[in-house]
Amino acid sequence: MCGRAFLLACAALVSTLALAACSDDDGGPSITLYSGRNEALVQPIIDQFTADTGIEVEVRYGDTTELAGVLLEEGDNSPADLFFAQDAGALGAVSDEGQLMTLPQPVLDLVPAKFRADNGQWVGLSGRSRVVVYNNTAELTDADLPDNIDAFTDPSWDGRIGWVPTNASFQSFVTAYRLLEGEEAARAWLEGIQDNNPTVYPNNGAAVEGTANGEVDVAFVNHYYLFQFLAEQGEDFSARNHFLSGGDVGALVNVAGAGILESSDHKEDAQALIEYLLSKVGQEYFANKTYEYPLTAGISVTEGLPPLESLEPPEVDLSNLDDLAGTIALLQETGVLQ
Repeated sequence: MCGRAFLLACAALVSTLALAACSDDDGGPSITLYSGRNEALVQPIIDQFTADTGIEVEVRYGDTTELAGVLLEEGDNSPADLFFAQDAGALGAVSDEGQLMTLPQPVLDLVPAKFRADNGQWVGLSGRSRVVVYNNTAELTDADLPDNIDAFTDPSWDGRIGWVPTNASFQSFVTAYRLLEGEEAARAWLEGIQDNNPTVYPNNGAAVEGTANGEVDVAFVNHYYLFQFLAEQGEDFSARNHFLSGGDVGALVNVAGAGILESSDHKEDAQALIEYLLSKVGQEYFANKTYEYPLTAGISVTEGLPPLESLEPPEVDLSNLDDLAGTIALLQETGVLQ
């Protein structure tokens, strides 16, 4: 299964999702947001937006990939005004089907060009780096870890790895691998990790917790999950992030971003939410509450997080991470996804 057909199949998986909504009892302005971001992470800033602007936001939460499928199935009849995705790949897939409008240039110019769509149809709201989280006991230190993701196919890592193949950010990483290194190299990497009998986790949080608990030595996740655990449990939490270097594909810096549906009847209010999330209030929220990278100028990262400009990610155009269906097909062919 590939292309549009795959995404439409995903839509069936979330067809029964309810709208987690703020009511519009006063008959004021209201928008509908499809969010692939977790409710616990983003609902507080959405509530703050409503309090500050009076614009109510009905939110449908779900998996980013599946929500992209829902949007394709609904087409021009979608009630959604805005798609808030966990990664650039899903935004690109929806954009490819002609369902997103071109955003005004002043909005796009709020973030660097590398964190927005080439065609101007989506914009990054926060940045996240892929990392290798590791159990920082006396047996394993940052210096013990390789600087490239390919090294984890070595048999010495057998039984020591955790990963989350269903996660949209992991799938975008695989898409980047395919783009930068080629289809067969990506296949070989997936098969090499499979040969090392990785532990499959349902989400990144579980992978980080499993690493800290000693279930695995390392896991492939986004950087900010560790900071959530450190904030809750303190410095005794037994895991730390290892940032890969040298432009390695495993050091991919992706974005969570948003686009406005071409079919929306509330484009101005939807744009107001994007602008709010890119304002000082919104960017400080992402920096200090979700521990992501702010993308607008003048906002500091959370303490202990290396500056965005100090990272060494691969040179990849995020607009080209739109072949989600091809990545899913590869993951299924290699048995990573069933």
